[in-house]
Amino acid sequence: MIRRLPVVPTAIVLAAVATMIALGVWQLGRGRQKDALLAQYRAAQGLPPVGWPTQPMREEQLPLFRQASGICLEPVATKLIAGRNRDGVSGFSHLVDCRTGAEGPGMRVDTGWSRDPKSGVPWRGGPVSGVIASDGEMRMRLVSAEGLGGLEPSARPNVADVPNNHRSYAVQWFLFAAAALVIYLLAVRAKLGGAAK
Repeated sequence: MIRRLPVVPTAIVLAAVATMIALGVWQLGRGRQKDALLAQYRAAQGLPPVGWPTQPMREEQLPLFRQASGICLEPVATKLIAGRNRDGVSGFSHLVDCRTGAEGPGMRVDTGWSRDPKSGVPWRGGPVSGVIASDGEMRMRLVSAEGLGGLEPSARPNVADVPNNHRSYAVQWFLFAAAALVIYLLAVRAKLGGAAK
């Protein structure tokens, strides 16, 4: 049967299977990296508070999940995102982008939570302390420990909410590779069996 396998389709299928296996191995490596990152985040929760970073930082240097404080010299923009309060109730988190001085990159503050997007009063800035969370747009934000501008406090960032799906992705790639190989072998066997009749 091996001698009668079609060369080009077999080469294509084998290349696809090898690619899927390589992707699975890559995802396993990403899973190990994510484990190390999550351990770093858990350790950061127990470290002493820091000042809000005033210099740009690389991704791996961000002090995520660490207690911090900063000073919002002047609010320059506001934004609403989906959020939760400390009881896990869904609603809106109120974000304020702040000027922190000529030397700094600025600071995004989660000033608090509300069920109604129009709740609260404009926050004028000032000292704020809380926990640094990841932010898809600004890379990180300071989640205030107390509600500002008449808002309830937002939920504290929780390491348990950070997914590590890389091992399940790896299993999926390995299953795709096995399925592709089995389907191809069944198709070739059926074709060769039909040709032999």
